[in-house]
Amino acid sequence: MATLLSPAPAPAPGPRASVRVRRFDLAQLGPNWYAVVMGTAITANGAAVLPVRWPGLTGFAELMWALGLAGLLVIGAARAVHLTRHRSAARAHLLDDPATAVFYGCPPMALLSVGLGTLTVGSRVIGTGPAVALDLVLWTAGTLYALAVAAGIPYLMITRHAVSPLTANPTWLLPVVAPLVASATGPALVPHLPAGAARQTLLYGCATLFGIGLLATLALLPVVLTGLVHSKLPALALTPTLFLVLGPLGQSTTAVHQLADAAGPVFPGLAPVAVALAELFGVAVLGVAMLWLLLAVAANLRARRAGMGFAMTWWAFTFPVGTCVTGASALARHTGFAGFTGLAAALFALLLAGWALAAGGTAAALAGGRLLAR
Repeated sequence: MATLLSPAPAPAPGPRASVRVRRFDLAQLGPNWYAVVMGTAITANGAAVLPVRWPGLTGFAELMWALGLAGLLVIGAARAVHLTRHRSAARAHLLDDPATAVFYGCPPMALLSVGLGTLTVGSRVIGTGPAVALDLVLWTAGTLYALAVAAGIPYLMITRHAVSPLTANPTWLLPVVAPLVASATGPALVPHLPAGAARQTLLYGCATLFGIGLLATLALLPVVLTGLVHSKLPALALTPTLFLVLGPLGQSTTAVHQLADAAGPVFPGLAPVAVALAELFGVAVLGVAMLWLLLAVAANLRARRAGMGFAMTWWAFTFPVGTCVTGASALARHTGFAGFTGLAAALFALLLAGWALAAGGTAAALAGGRLLAR
């Protein structure tokens, strides 16, 4: 595709001067690139629900949503080229490379995050009707994709991939977190469906997705922690993946509050109980998340001092922290406690710093020929 070609600067004119054109090698474009979309979209979604309304925050959220949607279109088109023109590489990524296969959890989360942003942020730009329609398409596609990945990648790990629980790392969580993202983003569609069975079906479906993602995470987290303690991380570049543990913690907190909000009009008798349970769950789980956040920050500062350079794993600084932003914002909204408001604001500032580092590093690496170059 012409838009994905990047010519290098031409050398000075001379009798033997030649122009060298550097092209992007789409054979290297793995599913991990959807983390760019995830990190950008969650920044928009976090800005939309932040309990502190800073000047310009709405416009910033709209800009980040637009960037996330554009990124989804560009990376989706590039991946389509990868899957059609580089089938052997794509097959190897999925079937023979367990370190890459787990990143198939990223595409559905990108679809779901951009879909939610379209409804909550993009509706002011494109209108409510088109936003609902686009979110419905993206949520449906993302949910089906998430279920396929949540079942398919563990199946490959059991039957084909050469893996050991003693070498597990946080990237193993990516496939099973995707249903949690679906459960957190689906309730926003409930008010836009016809009253009655349609709303009830979506709510029950989101509750089921929540159970799938939460129980799968609870089963896998001890394996990941065992691997980290036993074998450590095999490379400094993987240190940012420690932030991935925050993903299911923040996303589950967000999901229970979204489900409680959506359940109110549909099941009025359950609303008070649902909100109370969401608050108790959120406080406990977000407390664990903050403890892990301190560990992850300390480990990454240590790795940086040891010479950790930029890698695409830096995008792990964004989406997991963003889920904690939305979780803390939901707690602030339901409890009215100022401490959660301050926590949400502080986490959002950390999210902005992480996004700036990851986006800047990616842009510099692409321009310098250190990513996707041939």
